[in-house]
Amino acid sequence: MQGSLTGRLLVALPLLEDPNFDRAVVFVLDHDEDGALGVVLNRASDVAVEEALAGWSALAARPAVMFGGGPVEPTAVVALGRDTPLLSVGDADPDAGAVRLVDVSEGPPSDQLEEVRVFAGYAGWAPGQLEGEIEQGAWTSVEALPEDVFTDDPDGLWHRVLARQPGRLRLLAGFPADPSVN
Repeated sequence: MQGSLTGRLLVALPLLEDPNFDRAVVFVLDHDEDGALGVVLNRASDVAVEEALAGWSALAARPAVMFGGGPVEPTAVVALGRDTPLLSVGDADPDAGAVRLVDVSEGPPSDQLEEVRVFAGYAGWAPGQLEGEIEQGAWTSVEALPEDVFTDDPDGLWHRVLARQPGRLRLLAGFPADPSVN
């Protein structure tokens, strides 16, 4: 393993043939020698957060629905929260806030939590599997921004993330969903 991808985005490239990850943008929660774990950021469902987690809708980022986090354990709930920044230091963006895992088992916290994104299920890779998929050209890893996790336009996330990349990756942002109609 070259380096941890924890806290970064995985962006599915057109070579990835798994329909679970077509144009997926995954936020990597953990990546080490034991494998990788993440959540798909751009699979909004029709299920309101309030239906699945009573009391959490006031903190739910818009759209306030459950997201399909991935094909592993689809009944498991994973939540990410953005901390309310206490102050701005140097060049730090005071609006960014830190992204962290949130325990939803005890109800909404009373701490400095600004918003949450709630996922059903997650994506997982066995040791070495993700590295192999990256080498094969199925994924690319890029910097994650807090607004990626809490976007109000999940359908446009794949395009926006690629469009802000340098070089050839930027060109993929315009890749048609169906190349045969190009």
